[in-house]
Amino acid sequence: MHFWVKGQLKAQSGIIIKVLRAKAASLSSVVVLLDLSAAFDTMDHQILISTLHHLGVSGSALSLLKSYLKDRTFRSETRAAARIFACLADISQWMSSHHLKLNLGKTELLYLPGKGSPTTDFHITVQDTVVASTETAKNLGVTLDHQLSLSTNITGTTRSCRFLLHNIRRIRPFLTQKAAQVLVQALVISRLDYCNSLMAGLPAKAIRPLQLIQNAAARLVFNLPKFSHTTPLLRSLHWLPVAARIRFKTLALAYSAANGSGPTYIQDLVKLYTPARPLRSASAKQLATPTLCGSTRLKTTSRLFSVLAPKWWNELPTDIRTSDSLYIFRRRLKTYLFQQYLG
Repeated sequence: MHFWVKGQLKAQSGIIIKVLRAKAASLSSVVVLLDLSAAFDTMDHQILISTLHHLGVSGSALSLLKSYLKDRTFRSETRAAARIFACLADISQWMSSHHLKLNLGKTELLYLPGKGSPTTDFHITVQDTVVASTETAKNLGVTLDHQLSLSTNITGTTRSCRFLLHNIRRIRPFLTQKAAQVLVQALVISRLDYCNSLMAGLPAKAIRPLQLIQNAAARLVFNLPKFSHTTPLLRSLHWLPVAARIRFKTLALAYSAANGSGPTYIQDLVKLYTPARPLRSASAKQLATPTLCGSTRLKTTSRLFSVLAPKWWNELPTDIRTSDSLYIFRRRLKTYLFQQYLG
């Protein structure tokens, strides 16, 4: 038996030739390929410099490497796991001291990688219970995924809405149009609206399944065939399309934040625009647009509330932004969005 161990990609072609020769000679072979692509991710910089100096690297070449490595740090996955473990341990201890039970068996760990970060599979052991990272996790009825695309949540919402529409369709012959509308709004439209501000900034194709559900709900209220045009139906029902409903919810939160009546963590995300010198725009109640580091594309595609809310807010007419109460603001905003989306 021949046994080869190679850790360099360039040597694989030589291994294949040797294996073919051994195979032709009816000899058994075992090939072990070592993945060393990340072997130096946690290399100590001082050890690296000393090794290079020992191998003969010196002068300007070594100075260049020292300059590159100076003040550079790396974040270890082990360190992150240790911090998560410490956090869970503290929570468990606090709950135990207050005679509460933490169900670690149903605890979920969702890792959200940053830009350019690899997907990490965390396994944290707390009180002999392994808490493993998952790709999706449900919180308050919303299914979050590790990319925050909300695709899983949208899929689940559309599935449950289809089931409800199917059941309502079975009893539709026994309902009046008004009763069908109330039933659909209570069971279906309310699901489309639940936490829909989280979908602000998603592309139209991502929320299209939700719009198809709303179209089907409108046809069911009027008891019309599957391919009936829905724009007149939405106008008659005074239903904003899904994209407009998402914008409506986001702007309602922005109004509360701008007027100091919203949650503190929302108020901290927006600030009223204050010009450097007295201008007429000072009374227009605009929001300051945050400065983002990066390309212009990042500013146009960002889904941050602190970016989208000021952008959408400043696009509103002045009479809507300066509404005296949330009730008046919502009424004027719905009329404005109704005209923008349904004509």
